[in-house]
Amino acid sequence: MELNKRGQGLSTNAIILIILGVFVLAILILGFTLGWDKLAPWISTSDNNVATIATACTIACNTHSQFDFCSVGRTVNDGVNEFEDTCYNLATGAEYTSKNYGINKCPAITCN
Repeated sequence: MELNKRGQGLSTNAIILIILGVFVLAILILGFTLGWDKLAPWISTSDNNVATIATACTIACNTHSQFDFCSVGRTVNDGVNEFEDTCYNLATGAEYTSKNYGINKCPAITCN
């Protein structure tokens, strides 16, 4: 007795999931290779990175990293101006302390 066997076809749901998976994978590859800011500029909610810089300066102080605190230039964007300076200058400079960026002096590190 010969049975008429046919291969099981893919269901519509499986085809849709495969297409969605390929689409998501393509977006991830583009995002990581081109950069997310170029792929989707609306993802970024703010250009202000003062909190990130303040955190980086605090970490440099807490880890006693003199080079990171005294020498590494940090690009600060406060939403109005964009400039580069070191954590030490951001913590001690009169032009920055008056704006209260929240970057504290580091008593554990002495900068030249």
